[in-house]
Amino acid sequence: MPSITCAKLTSYTVGAVVLQMIGLSLFVFGFFPVKPSLSGFSGADSFRPPGYDSSDNQNESSLTPDQLRLLYQGLSGIPPLFDRLILMVVDGLPAEFVLGKDRQPPSKAMMESMSYTQSLLANGMAIGYHAKAAPPTVTMPRLKAMVSGAIGGFLDVAFNFNTQALLDDNLLDQFFRIGWKMVMLGDETWLRLFPGLFIRQDGVSSFYVKDTIQVDHNVSRHLGDELRRDDWSLLVLHYLGLDHVGHIGGRNSALMAPKLAEMDDVVKMIHLSAIQRQKNNEGRTLLVVVSDHGMTENGNHGGSSYEETDSLALFVGLNSHMHDQASTTRNSAYQVDIAPTLALLFGVPIPKNNVGILISKAFESLADEDQLRAMELNAWQLIRLLQAQLPGLSCANLSRKAFSDSHESRTARCRGRMEKMLCCLYMNAAVFHSSWKSKKASRSNSREEYSSTVAAYYEFMKSARKHTQNSMLWWCSDEFFIVGSILILILSMGSSSMVEEEQYIWHFMTSTFYLILLRKTLKSFAVGNMRNLFGFFKCQNGRTGIRLCSIFVTLVSGRILRGWHQGGVNWTDLPDISKWLEQYGSDSVRLIQLTSGLLIICLGLLALSSIELKRRVVKLVGFSFLIPGLLVLWHIVSSQEIKFASSADNATSLAQMIYATLGMITFGSVMSIPWLMPIRILDKCTKHDANLSTLALVNIQDKYPLVEFRDSSYVIGLVYLLCWCLLQLLLQQPINSMPIFLLLVQILVSMIYSSNSWRQPKEWVEVAAFYCLGMAGHFALGNSNSLATIDVAGAFIGLSSYSTLISGILMFIITYASPMFALLSIVMYISVKKTSHLVEFEIADSGYLLKMMLGLPCLVPLGLNSIILVAYTIVLLLMRNHLFVWSVFSPKYLYVCATTVCVYVGVFVVAATEIYVYLVLNLRRKKQVLICNGAR
Repeated sequence: MPSITCAKLTSYTVGAVVLQMIGLSLFVFGFFPVKPSLSGFSGADSFRPPGYDSSDNQNESSLTPDQLRLLYQGLSGIPPLFDRLILMVVDGLPAEFVLGKDRQPPSKAMMESMSYTQSLLANGMAIGYHAKAAPPTVTMPRLKAMVSGAIGGFLDVAFNFNTQALLDDNLLDQFFRIGWKMVMLGDETWLRLFPGLFIRQDGVSSFYVKDTIQVDHNVSRHLGDELRRDDWSLLVLHYLGLDHVGHIGGRNSALMAPKLAEMDDVVKMIHLSAIQRQKNNEGRTLLVVVSDHGMTENGNHGGSSYEETDSLALFVGLNSHMHDQASTTRNSAYQVDIAPTLALLFGVPIPKNNVGILISKAFESLADEDQLRAMELNAWQLIRLLQAQLPGLSCANLSRKAFSDSHESRTARCRGRMEKMLCCLYMNAAVFHSSWKSKKASRSNSREEYSSTVAAYYEFMKSARKHTQNSMLWWCSDEFFIVGSILILILSMGSSSMVEEEQYIWHFMTSTFYLILLRKTLKSFAVGNMRNLFGFFKCQNGRTGIRLCSIFVTLVSGRILRGWHQGGVNWTDLPDISKWLEQYGSDSVRLIQLTSGLLIICLGLLALSSIELKRRVVKLVGFSFLIPGLLVLWHIVSSQEIKFASSADNATSLAQMIYATLGMITFGSVMSIPWLMPIRILDKCTKHDANLSTLALVNIQDKYPLVEFRDSSYVIGLVYLLCWCLLQLLLQQPINSMPIFLLLVQILVSMIYSSNSWRQPKEWVEVAAFYCLGMAGHFALGNSNSLATIDVAGAFIGLSSYSTLISGILMFIITYASPMFALLSIVMYISVKKTSHLVEFEIADSGYLLKMMLGLPCLVPLGLNSIILVAYTIVLLLMRNHLFVWSVFSPKYLYVCATTVCVYVGVFVVAATEIYVYLVLNLRRKKQVLICNGAR
């Protein structure tokens, strides 16, 4: 390579390495599981129903630890069974070493090695479980799962070697908040996860696997002294020796039996000490023996085989009604179930991100009402987690009357869409519980009702756990695709050929994105509704069918738009739909123009009629829209007869009349609709509906005009879209009339998809999709990055004399018809998204609601445009000496700057409209509430 200098070779190598690292990072963080988590810690609200308005309650941060502990105990309603907790972690201990496998007891050698533990199980003084661990089966993520109840990401296997502090909600932090003193002996992973929480500690390294003796001796040497102390409430013991034995010699190592006997001696020592403390009236101690994972035959771990995920959860100190070994071997749970079980036993809030379900046998010594209370608290925590993951999930709309019939009909009704099924299961359990509590007089005879309540709670919690595990593990493919596409777009800006043919990227982005949505919709239908396949065609799964049809219509419309104009710079001479139609003459084009105008008018009136609020204001808007619609059709018909000056003057006057009419209708609708929209005040002056499940939500709906805001935004957003379409029919080339209609179809069916899909995709992804639709439509109308494709002729329609300002504005409107159309659609998009999830009762106010409703819809277009603007500015700077700097890169930069102006204008219109609508409605609502209160 004599022509390549050392400097060039170095730069090429560095660039290739950087590109490879970027690609590797995108793949790793996109492919491997990533667990989003809720920030903050659970507090007193976890002991209250979801939706409870706690704004008037005392701030927990002002309470002392003892006061907080008493507050939690009072709100919990479950009497504390224990005063101290000893968490003994035996690293790498397979559950079958203690509990057996496949209904068979452990081998004789194993039972003899742990004779004392086996006697506890046989006498009912301990309860053992096969606690299934989630992969990766390495120490750090498994410890997190036990104390937080959350499942970590697969990349935690890498972080296992460099553990960082655990910032998510967890048991140890909850214990610390109520004043517990904690001691840790063993694996130093605990010290890195929870720095500063322990009053005493002695950590040992877990990576020197050759040591099987001293590593455990360092733990046990302090044990006798700690058991005699009474200055701690939690003692963590983490023994590493057994795991090291497995790494050295596997499961069948000669060192395994002695190590098990050593662990059995530790269990005996702790248990006898706990018995003595209880005899001396020094409180009760619960010993929980757990393992973080199992091991393969050769002693390794990290995968997902049964041997590696078969971990132990042994509760010593709980009385069990099962005294036979066969029953013990069948006990199974999940490792994440340990967190809610311990939280409820010791009266602290369940961690926010917990997906575990309480282990019922741990609460058998409690009264029935206390056991049901524990299940209720667990269900409340899971429904809050679901509501955070599914913003549209709201069970307040389900009336309790719907669940007042037989158990069989109740459970049969809980089918269909995920959100509906989860709400149904939750309400089913709540109604069973309420019914059981109402039968106080015959409670001793209500065992069947009690069993049904327990079954209902577990049915909901298991379904909730299944959903949360599936939804929290993977970064959605649509999110990854949007981010990746933006990166591809930025990289393509450095190529002159890609700048000239940019339309291919935008068409690829939109079509592929909706194909991803199609795949996800079909997958969700196949998973949840294959048994009701024929019911799909009977509209029993209407929402899924609507989503599928919406995606299909969007894809078909997009393909037609893609082929309407060849686009770009280099291949404009190739055939396309517009050239084919123009071969049939102007009459055919005019017929298509008239057809498009009629279709837009009919579709607009249909969209207006679909609003639930059938009031005069809607009829008035529909009638007002007909006027400019008919004027535009008249202009289309008369424009082909322009042959003389008088006819041209008439056409100019007609165009000016259309401008004025569209302007008055748009401005008048925005200003008047918030004042004309009827305010819905719940009839609190006369009576209150006792069947409403969440009183706080009712109060919020009275306080903030969310329903009226949605109705007003829907109508105003539709006015924006329809008036913009009519304006484009007037200004665009006649051949572009059908693409204008297809763009309207794409936007409206995308709205339909969004309104019927609360869970996926996320809001920012949907807004980004609208932005991509707008840019794809920009090129579908015949635009390119060449200045030659700007339609100058249309900028003088309706002008009787030359005006640089007016013609410039009209030229901008013609050129950026599609991007502005997509931005204006955000007003309507905000209205079709559910708003009940916006209300967080502690901080809900007008500013908060506006921020939640307008934040992402406004920031996403601004953010995307800013990324492109900054990136292309850098590209232009780097290409300043390029051969095509003036013919390719500079014109493109002018388009980027003009697009920035378009985005600014569009976002400003959206924000100003929604703020004005909300302020007017809020003012009217306050006046109505004052009148209502005065009437009482």
